[in-house]
Amino acid sequence: MRKWKFFVGIDVASASFTAAVGTHPWQIVLPPQEFSNNLEGFRSLLDWLNEQRIPFKRSVVCLEATGVYGEALAHFLLAHKLAVAIEPPLKVKRAFQTNGPKTDAADSRQIAEYAYRFADELRLWQPRGEVLEQIQALLATREQLVRQRTSNKNILTTLERKVVRTPAAERAHQQTVAFLNKEIKAVEKELARLIDDDPDLRQRLRLLLSIPGVGMLLAAHLLLLTQRSSDPRQLAAHLGIAPHEHRSGTSLHGLTQSRHFGPPAPRKLLYLAACSVRTHNQRFRDYFLHKRAEGKAPRLVLNNIQNRLLKIACAVLRDQQPFIPNYHSLPPLTQSSYSE
Repeated sequence: MRKWKFFVGIDVASASFTAAVGTHPWQIVLPPQEFSNNLEGFRSLLDWLNEQRIPFKRSVVCLEATGVYGEALAHFLLAHKLAVAIEPPLKVKRAFQTNGPKTDAADSRQIAEYAYRFADELRLWQPRGEVLEQIQALLATREQLVRQRTSNKNILTTLERKVVRTPAAERAHQQTVAFLNKEIKAVEKELARLIDDDPDLRQRLRLLLSIPGVGMLLAAHLLLLTQRSSDPRQLAAHLGIAPHEHRSGTSLHGLTQSRHFGPPAPRKLLYLAACSVRTHNQRFRDYFLHKRAEGKAPRLVLNNIQNRLLKIACAVLRDQQPFIPNYHSLPPLTQSSYSE
């Protein structure tokens, strides 16, 4: 762990952000100060830190993940050689009691204290490459378009089943669905082009597509997820498919289950992939039937398959080898085998 001396907590809003600075041993050395959330405000923040003799090399800046609100600030700080950590808001919130004021100033102090208390757990932020950012934007856009198409299809189905039909309304939704279908295909085509134009991503995609049940969309999401971590257990926890036991003392409260929170799109695609291999892949189908015969719930077995697919994805990317369908691991040779 780096020996940081100063901890800058920043609470980011749309038009402004508030910063406070604490130090080790814990105390606030610079009370909260508000700045504009633009380039002028970013420069004012650096001037403020310099005037107060806060050394950049011994400081870490902590922000909550607020999407695009804090993105430009994070890029600016990183460009000026400051260590930046972007933490989940829920994790920061759970580190403190819920009583007390809820203001930007109070939040910035809490974020600074959080960075101090959990300095050994902070993951320093690094921006994705330009292509990965574009892939993320395209996947999010496609997800929104699909939701709009589903909504319009549902409304159209309702209108078509009414006793009193309204052709103009039906036609409007039919045209909207056709337009959305066209846009979804255009987004998918651009997504494929971006990956194909990057040799490294193209190779990683080829490896992922060798896995049973993994299609283009799930592979694209996995390309992004594995930039976050190459540990399948960490990714499973991030996706909300890691099973957790609910136990207190000698009491067992319910069955082991996954929490099912995290990014919904890749979790949904991974679930659909598990359903696919359960039906169409002999090895996974045998595993599913075997566990069902043991009395395991179908959803639990599918969750196990999801974790297995995630583990395979991390393995093929780590080893740079495609999935081998009939691979069987062999036990290592014993000493007696060598002596023979």
